[in-house]
Amino acid sequence: MRTPTLVSKTLSDLTGATVYLKFENLQFTAAYKERGALNTLLQLDETARSKGVIAASAGNHAQGLAYHATRLGIPSTIVMPLNTPTVKVTQTEGHGANVILHGETFDAAYAHSRELEAEKGYTFVHPFDDARIIAGQGTAALEMLEDVPELDALVIPIGGGGLISGAAVVAKSEGRALEVVGVEAELYPSMYNRIRGTSMPCEGDTLAEGIAVKEPGGITSKMVEALVDDIVLVSERRLEEAVSLLLQIEKTVVEGAGAAGLAALLAEPKRFRGKKVGTILCGGNIDPRLLANVLLRDLARSGRLARLRIRLQDRPGALFNVARIFHEQGVNIIEVYHQRVFTTLPAKGLITDIECETRDRDHLDRLMTALRRAQYEVSPVELA
Repeated sequence: MRTPTLVSKTLSDLTGATVYLKFENLQFTAAYKERGALNTLLQLDETARSKGVIAASAGNHAQGLAYHATRLGIPSTIVMPLNTPTVKVTQTEGHGANVILHGETFDAAYAHSRELEAEKGYTFVHPFDDARIIAGQGTAALEMLEDVPELDALVIPIGGGGLISGAAVVAKSEGRALEVVGVEAELYPSMYNRIRGTSMPCEGDTLAEGIAVKEPGGITSKMVEALVDDIVLVSERRLEEAVSLLLQIEKTVVEGAGAAGLAALLAEPKRFRGKKVGTILCGGNIDPRLLANVLLRDLARSGRLARLRIRLQDRPGALFNVARIFHEQGVNIIEVYHQRVFTTLPAKGLITDIECETRDRDHLDRLMTALRRAQYEVSPVELA
């Protein structure tokens, strides 16, 4: 599907750049990975088509390959680790693939897929380190520059490097100065390490699991080194902010990896200020519960949702008197947590956590000031 490229006035105002978004999260499987998978499948000869294809993936590559293989009448097998969430297994099977669960890690699943490739004569389809995959992913950048030829820069997420390699080929063939900047999560700077010769660790629970790759591709690394101007690392907080802003402002659901480009614009506004910048919202497959957590954390950081820890005396009317101050300040109380036993206070002391909803940070500050004027000890429970 040719997805739309649209300018975001609000995000442009926030970042100081003119921000164009390509909505690859609108693909049928909600990710750009379909492009490379389809390009590869279309180039198979009849013998390879009849034997089928195989891949090791628990993510968007699995679904993109399964969907288009089924559509073209090509058998597909996807090997996933045993601990793959059931929803991902079900979705991939729903697209027509034969899913095999093998091994405790992705590496074990990958090794098994290569064994089956040799045994059954399947064609292995790599998620990123293949010229056909890279060329397919690059069509997203082709479309983007056809729609907005005056772009000054492309800001592209990097996992294994397939998308940015294809996009960089397109950008550098334009015959003009078009900057290509890659984006990785701080927790997984694998391509950054490869290109810069650093050895930062690649580990941890990142919101951008779609680009949490420990080892980038051999082909893609060479292409990135030759064609990409720079790589930016973004924090988990910026990734969360970007996911939240895209939902609130653009009304579109984007996974952490898909929001990495916007996260870079938020992290380094001076770098992109005044430029026309395009970024690809490369996927929208995010767990609903995780998305809810991200949105609530963003509300907390902006001051619209807060938990205040208040010290009270354990006597009749204590909670009523505090609640009256919340009422006077126009603050909505959502939850109240009383703590009498597990506290360092004396036996007659009482800690109360009150979760509340305010209009903004200033409104929250006015509430805390009013509580302190009434001689209450109050402190916000901060997020990491």
